[in-house]
Amino acid sequence: MNESEALITNDAVVLGILLLILAVVFRTSSSDHPALKRFYSIVPMLLLCYFLPSLLTTFGIVDGEHSKLYFVASRYLLPACLVLLTLSVDLREIARLGAKPVIMFVAGTVGVIVGGPLAILITSAFWPELVGGTGPDAVWRGMTTVAGSWIGGGANQAAMYEIFKPSDALYSVMITVDVIVAEVWMAFLLIGIGKQAAINRALRADSSAVDRLRDKMEAFSLSITRVPTTTDFMVILGIGFGATAVAHGGADIIAPYIQAHFPQLQRFSLTSSFFWLIVISTTIGVGLSFTPLRSYEGAGASKIGTVFIFILVATIGMKMDVTAVGRYPGLFMVGAIWMIIHVAILLLTAVVIRAPYFFVAIGSKANIGGAASAPVLAAAFHPALAPVGVLLAVLGYVLGTYGAWLCGLIMQAAAQ
Repeated sequence: MNESEALITNDAVVLGILLLILAVVFRTSSSDHPALKRFYSIVPMLLLCYFLPSLLTTFGIVDGEHSKLYFVASRYLLPACLVLLTLSVDLREIARLGAKPVIMFVAGTVGVIVGGPLAILITSAFWPELVGGTGPDAVWRGMTTVAGSWIGGGANQAAMYEIFKPSDALYSVMITVDVIVAEVWMAFLLIGIGKQAAINRALRADSSAVDRLRDKMEAFSLSITRVPTTTDFMVILGIGFGATAVAHGGADIIAPYIQAHFPQLQRFSLTSSFFWLIVISTTIGVGLSFTPLRSYEGAGASKIGTVFIFILVATIGMKMDVTAVGRYPGLFMVGAIWMIIHVAILLLTAVVIRAPYFFVAIGSKANIGGAASAPVLAAAFHPALAPVGVLLAVLGYVLGTYGAWLCGLIMQAAAQ
């Protein structure tokens, strides 16, 4: 919609509404009322934090496309959140998780690269005109932008737009396909968290390494927990946003330098300021975990980081307009086939290596969603596991553009 068509266009008002929604969801999800406990045993709290803001856009109350809240949350709150979530990370324990998280991440990447061309071939067998088109309107060109988003994130998606140059109209539709299909899959992943014991039994998976990491991180947090003071909160905010400032400053220097001197590295997202913003902030957080500042976890550092990331979740949800499914059913079907192939490869790999459901979920979201979603999903398993999602998401940014570029070339051949 145009900005003028929304009922509310003032972002200050929109932010207040989003925070009220989050407050209601958090308050009701922690209630002891039997009906609410039954409801949240079926519908994950995190799912509502995505879905309810999307209704604001669907019914024309706000305009998620033109709102600046997502930009603010992703550029300011997300880096600070990554620092605070990794402030107390135990890298040695994460290393003890072994190769399975990385294998599942790679399986997710392969699922996206292979899934796109297969989705074109499958669809062309019964609806060839749907995946046809010529020049900038060729559907495969638009699908390359989805591949960029699903392997890395927004920066990788923008890179595919510049490389394969789909029309603006096609690109707009594909952004909608990307967001809605990805969030529907996120909903299934969240529902699966409540059934992870049964899923792990079906996968014959050993989750002891994940349990050990969770228990150790939780024990550390409990051992240093204290009643926070105003000074503690100020120091925590100083750590988070001070690191964000350093990350922005570094990104503003590094990305243009690489663009000017090593433009060929664009395929690895190394010319993206957002990529360096994520990498630098995560590196600072991990570096500070070796200092006495990690004790601020006891004053609630990760809890403040979690608040930031849920604000980001609400702004992501606000960008979804679920009525778009009715306007472009064919393209959503292609996206659904693509996602099903991604999931099938993930599950097959999990069965072969006996990976627990946590690795399946994080391996997928580190690709499809990146730093904006993987830590959220990891924290939904347990807040202590959020750093695993952060670290794998950074790997997704590194591989995203190259993997999506390869996927694009294969999709071009499949569409001939």
